[in-house]
Amino acid sequence: MTRLSVNINKFATLRNARGGNNPDIVKAALDCERFGSQGITVHPRPDERHIRYADVIALKDVVKTEFNIEGYPDERYLQIIREVRPAQATLVPDAVDAITSNAGWDTINNRSLLTEITQQIKSHGVRVSIFVDPVPRMVEGVAKIGADRIELYTEPYAREFLVNKEVAVKPYIECATQAYNFGLGINAGHDLDLHNLSYLKKSLPHLDEVSIGHALICDALYFGLENTIQLYLKALKP
Repeated sequence: MTRLSVNINKFATLRNARGGNNPDIVKAALDCERFGSQGITVHPRPDERHIRYADVIALKDVVKTEFNIEGYPDERYLQIIREVRPAQATLVPDAVDAITSNAGWDTINNRSLLTEITQQIKSHGVRVSIFVDPVPRMVEGVAKIGADRIELYTEPYAREFLVNKEVAVKPYIECATQAYNFGLGINAGHDLDLHNLSYLKKSLPHLDEVSIGHALICDALYFGLENTIQLYLKALKP
């Protein structure tokens, strides 16, 4: 079964645009769980333009599904991981001013850094996933680092899917097969939506988890949050 983790950053973006506490981030997370989400993802950036440090702490003891915290592994991020001890830490190579994640790690040139950080995080009992492009040697690099999972960056898949879905998914099949043979878990995220999700799931039989935020929240404006989550869960069925 492929699990759906809802990225709730956009709830926080909406709240921060007006101030106050509407929408309530904790309530949004709990409602996502109540409506069927099997995980909650946050990406607390240094400028706190959406999810804030205080939000992560508030979610720490209330999220009952898998809590996934994404971020660049600087000292601030590592402190959050030590304090919160989520189910999963997803390491991304974002620059401080990045609007959103737009590339995976170079796991070869950053092997020493990522190995040290991975060992540190795993010592706290937290699963480590490393965000990578669908490039076989980068997947192999993750295996050498000692992480538990990869997260395949799916923006290229989503873009090419509109042109040729077989071509779009081919490198992901190759990398997912390689990761599975290395004993790595397989996550995916970025620009996945109700149009392209089912095909990706059917093409990657060992896909463990997808993390979806922007498209899901946009769909919820039309379909309602509960119904939207159910639609995404349906798209993930075998």
